[in-house]
Amino acid sequence: MRTRRLGQTDLYLSVIGIGTWVMGGAAWEYGWGVQEEKDSIGTIHEALDRGINWIDTASIYGLGRSEELVGKAVKQWNKPVIIASKCGLLRDKNGSLYGCLKRESIMREAEASLRRLQRDVIDLYQIHWPDPSAEIEEGFGTLLELVRQGKIRWAGVSNFSIKQMEKIACLGPIASLQPSYNLINRRIEKDVLPWCKKNNVGVISYSPLQCGILTEKFSREWIMNLPDDDWRKTKAPFLQEPQLSFHLELVQVLKKFAATRGHTVSQLAVSWILHQNHVTSVIVGARKRAQIQETALAAEWVLKKEEIQELESLLFSWIKNNKCDRI
Repeated sequence: MRTRRLGQTDLYLSVIGIGTWVMGGAAWEYGWGVQEEKDSIGTIHEALDRGINWIDTASIYGLGRSEELVGKAVKQWNKPVIIASKCGLLRDKNGSLYGCLKRESIMREAEASLRRLQRDVIDLYQIHWPDPSAEIEEGFGTLLELVRQGKIRWAGVSNFSIKQMEKIACLGPIASLQPSYNLINRRIEKDVLPWCKKNNVGVISYSPLQCGILTEKFSREWIMNLPDDDWRKTKAPFLQEPQLSFHLELVQVLKKFAATRGHTVSQLAVSWILHQNHVTSVIVGARKRAQIQETALAAEWVLKKEEIQELESLLFSWIKNNKCDRI
């Protein structure tokens, strides 16, 4: 699989990375329902076998469960794998999530992540959310301290604005930004992507399939059949009306475009992101081997200039006709 250099770092990431949010299971506020360990480890191994060379996780995913599974899977694989994790989100005694970027808290999180991952060093360690915003300088400064201590190799951020990145850039190099980005969520294109390119900050995009919308399976029946402990069923506004009807119709347009080229909507969604040269890699989540088998093929589909132009025309005609400013 093709690789791209992550910003100014020495990390060369495969253009698709395997995401493990779903592998955290159902035991927390933003769980995706029950997930079997054998399916998670098998999916990670399938991704690595297909040339994916890095794994994205976070301490909050399943309250450490995702990191534990990544640690087990990589140990069994017994070959070099790049691991990225995130810190800064915690759960209180009542089960509610909150942000904390205090030095002592991040130091504890890093030690716990290293233990769960069974690693001496984490390749890329990121602040998960800029929350609380008043603590981002202390938080990023702590990540740079961890770099100096040799416990992490590179320090990055996730979900930060340009203003927030500018605020911490004076402390040390920002290896990467991890933003949400896909065909129906393109807000970073106008300002954030150009800023990252200008400042040599790598970009790792997440949610390329918009949590299942940009897939062949997307339908009203699919939503109804989601388990009650899947966060998308109750907390995802894009699966509720009026957005739901718009997305259902839009996906049918995308299906036709992809099918005429012998591909699926999922493959189109990932390949489209990769046409942005400053996006280093796309994080693709998966529950089972078959899912990563499908989306991994997107790395081989390089959209032509005329295909990009045709797709843009389809998208914006659809938006105009439906009087929608979603994209």
